[in-house]
Amino acid sequence: MKTTSGGGGGVGAAESDNRTATVGIEFTKDKNGISLLVLRNHRGASATVSLHGGQVLSWKTELGEELLFISNKGLFGNRWQSNLTSRIRNVNGKNFSFSMAYHTYFSISDIIYKYIVCSEVRVEGLETLDYLDNLYQRERFTEQGDSLTFESEVDRVYFDSSNIVIVLDHEKKRTFVIRKEGLPDVVVWNPWERKSKSILDLGDEEYKQMLCVDGAAVEKPNHLVAR
Repeated sequence: MKTTSGGGGGVGAAESDNRTATVGIEFTKDKNGISLLVLRNHRGASATVSLHGGQVLSWKTELGEELLFISNKGLFGNRWQSNLTSRIRNVNGKNFSFSMAYHTYFSISDIIYKYIVCSEVRVEGLETLDYLDNLYQRERFTEQGDSLTFESEVDRVYFDSSNIVIVLDHEKKRTFVIRKEGLPDVVVWNPWERKSKSILDLGDEEYKQMLCVDGAAVEKPNHLVAR
C-alpha cells in the first residue's frame, strides 16, 4: 500500500549516532536508546523509522508539518506504512486462510463536523459501496453519501473499493491519496470522545486530530495452498 500527500510531534530527544551519517540518510537514537533511521529528500521532507519493528514514527513535509498522528501517550507512536508489501509464506504444509488490514493513522486538523456546507475532513472513493458496521453488530449497509464525513464514532469495513481512496483536510489544505493493490477492502475508524477515554495510549481529546483509513482484506480472506 502506498500513501502520498499533497499540500501543506515527530520523534523528540534524538541523539546523533556519528557512526553513519550521509547525505539524505542519518542514524540516530531516541531517548530510550532505540536506533532510528532518518530519511530526507532534497526538498527537506523527512521520515523517521524505528529500527525496532520497522515502525514509521514521523513523516514531515518540507515545511516541517507532521503528516502522521502520534499520540502523546504512546510509547512508539502509531504505526504507518508507506510502500508496504506483505509477504506471507505457508511453511506448515497445510492450506490456510487469513484476513488482514494495515493501520494508517493520519494527522488531521479537526474531525468534528463544523459547517453545514462543508466538513473540514472527509473521505472520498467509498460512495455506493457496501460496508460492515462494527457499531451495529457487524450489520451490512450501503454508503449513501458522495463522501464520508464524521459526526460520531465510526468503525467500518468497506467492501470492494477502488484502488484509490482520498482523505481531504480542508483546514490544512491537505490531501492524502491512498493507493493499494491486492487489498479489496478499506477500514475507516475513529473512536470519538467516549471510547477514546478507554484507550490507554490515546489522549482523551486526541481523537479529534486522528483518522485511520487503511487497505484491508476482510470480506474475502486470502487462501494459501500447501506446497
